Amino acid sequence: MKRIIETYGTALAGAAIILFFVLFAPRFASAPNLLNVLKDTSFLAILGLGFTLALIVSELDLSISEVASLSAVACGALVHSGVAPPLAVLAAIAIGLSAGAFNGFGVTRLRIPSLIMTLGTAAVAKGLSYMLTQGVAFVGRWPTEFTGLARGDLMGLPLLLLWMLIAAFAAWLLVGWTRTGAHMTATGEAVEAARLAGVPTARMKFLGLVLSGGLAGVTAVLLAANLSSAAPNMAGDYFLYAIASVLLGMTMFRPGHPNVIGTIYAALVLKVLGNGLVLMGAPYYWQDIILGLIIIASVAFSASVLKKVAFTV
Repeated sequence: MKRIIETYGTALAGAAIILFFVLFAPRFASAPNLLNVLKDTSFLAILGLGFTLALIVSELDLSISEVASLSAVACGALVHSGVAPPLAVLAAIAIGLSAGAFNGFGVTRLRIPSLIMTLGTAAVAKGLSYMLTQGVAFVGRWPTEFTGLARGDLMGLPLLLLWMLIAAFAAWLLVGWTRTGAHMTATGEAVEAARLAGVPTARMKFLGLVLSGGLAGVTAVLLAANLSSAAPNMAGDYFLYAIASVLLGMTMFRPGHPNVIGTIYAALVLKVLGNGLVLMGAPYYWQDIILGLIIIASVAFSASVLKKVAFTV
């Protein structure tokens, strides 16, 4: 029973939160509101997946939101200058991948701690975003070919949810069912042991950071397509939520370890929590207070689980 509570207790608590708002928050259970919650979860989940893949190789990517904002304004600049939307989308994702590769190079070759490296990259990306826009967002008429990426649907399923499911399935498949994923996990859990066993640990760390940047680029494209705008700080509000979704996800399913399913579920719970509090008339600052408490509690829980595992071994 103790093992079940440690593994699924947080997930059950999340389900209880969802049920509470379904029963007591006005209009929460309405179809339009639930659809909006799921759509907003998509952005957070995809960005959180990138942070998850970096954390799996035991690295932090604190540049995800600024890289996403840079990718978005670059995409907006290209679209508004007449570049075909598919090329603008590819360019935005390429910028994210390049930022991830820059982080990976600094961490694996220059031996800069990922905390410092990604903070520096975040500052550079933020400066480039303002340089491209001069502080003014790209707004106005956007091609429907571009906005349809986030606003369209496929056989009744909103494309935003489809992109989230594709990203989640690809990440789950990579981590859980491929040799590369096994090497990434080994690198994050015991880097020296993995290196002695022949795992290319530097390459795995590089890959984790590149994938994190690439998913930031994907998030940027979907945000710009959904909002029909691109601003220098448009992804800033998702930064702490993305980190919280990963840390909260580490308290369930595989306690103490970053995992794809936990991140997706935690992202949904966080968005439900924020939406439900708003509908119940709670002051906006309660979201920040609860978010901070969730981050602290998640780290404390994960640390205690890992310490217990270490002593057991």
